[in-house]
Amino acid sequence: MRFMDYRKSMLENIKIYSSDKFWNQIFTDLGLCVSDKSDVADIIFDDIHINTPISVNDLKNAIFTWVDSPEIIKQVFSDVIVLPKLQHKIIINLYKKPDITINELKLLVGLSPDITTHVVENTIYQLRKKFGHDIIQNINGKYRIGHI
Repeated sequence: MRFMDYRKSMLENIKIYSSDKFWNQIFTDLGLCVSDKSDVADIIFDDIHINTPISVNDLKNAIFTWVDSPEIIKQVFSDVIVLPKLQHKIIINLYKKPDITINELKLLVGLSPDITTHVVENTIYQLRKKFGHDIIQNINGKYRIGHI
């Protein structure tokens, strides 16, 4: 089975809930199983906080990231914890794709690599301050998840 077919079949098995009927129609069009009750859903879409407009591929990736997130966070921190959105994105992306440059990381979290602000670097600093310097390692300009 090709990767894209596999991901599509994964989407079909995800029960998603949204309080917004507009989103429910989009999810139905994408082939997701829309739940009318939040307590039986795999994903509560209202919790994801999607910025619109968004492409179909970015929406699917956001859903996959949300599904994978609790397990990844538990792998990294030995517990499921709640992080601010950008910290969460950085941890998830570094876990999924270690040994990347700061510009690659900026792209993965939704920022332009040419952005002049140091928001990603500052967020890494905040993570290191909170969880220890080794949480995110920088080896020869490549970032990766380290140890807590």
